[in-house]
Amino acid sequence: MAWFTRQKPARETGTTEDANVVRTEGLWLKCDSCRQVVWRKALDENLQVCPKCEFHYKIDAATRLRQLFDDGKWEEFDRDLTSTDPLEFVDQKSYQDRLASGKKATSRQDAVISAAGLLHGRKVHICSLELKFIGGSVGSVVGEVITRAVERSIAQRRPLIIVSASGGMRMQEGVVSLVQMAKISAALMRLDDARLAYISLLTDPTTGGTTGSFAMLGDLNIAEPRAQIGFAGPRVIEQTIRQKLPEGFQRSEFVLQHGFLDAIVKRPDLKGYIATALNFFCGPVT
Repeated sequence: MAWFTRQKPARETGTTEDANVVRTEGLWLKCDSCRQVVWRKALDENLQVCPKCEFHYKIDAATRLRQLFDDGKWEEFDRDLTSTDPLEFVDQKSYQDRLASGKKATSRQDAVISAAGLLHGRKVHICSLELKFIGGSVGSVVGEVITRAVERSIAQRRPLIIVSASGGMRMQEGVVSLVQMAKISAALMRLDDARLAYISLLTDPTTGGTTGSFAMLGDLNIAEPRAQIGFAGPRVIEQTIRQKLPEGFQRSEFVLQHGFLDAIVKRPDLKGYIATALNFFCGPVT
């Protein structure tokens, strides 16, 4: 078996043999759901949805906006707002450290992008939450940015879309974060009084106070397939009621079946579906 253990001589770089090597690293990946090997380019072309089992990968806020806005272009608002540390909160590490980590991971100041642009030729405002920034949690900045987007929609007579990807309210800001539930909900009531459309898109995951407030207040509430949607987590519920939860509990299909969603829409169909819905609410684009 010497041939098996024998080390091959090092090959000089820049040789003709090197030039003929096809480098495939990173071109393929194994689907997290069906475990089938998928060509990365096919996954990208299908908007990060597995072409074999339709598993929806999580995507960041900016990618979401590129998929929804025409030509992937938008104008951003309130980018420079940053959270303070009103409670000087510390758990395993300080809140200031968590904010710094979130900013480094996302190159953003907080967990939301507020933008305006065209969706199938219609001027709209979209707020997209960023899950990578402290779990997409809603603190004072996210609440303020979304509220300003609502007010901007009212002033400019444009429909609003909020894309939720969030673990809920940000505990490091205590009651300051909880107030954002009422603050955004009150702003959305003013949007409704102005008879402007609000579409809520719930993605995986949308939980806690986000679900308990603005994510469920849309004129149309839609979700991606298999998205986790709920208030308390499944383990908390099971420990409270001392019962085993049904199969698929808190997945978007279960939520739709029980009347808390209007539709489940696959990601490649989302832009067209939202455009059709806005034609219904607002009339065709002129």
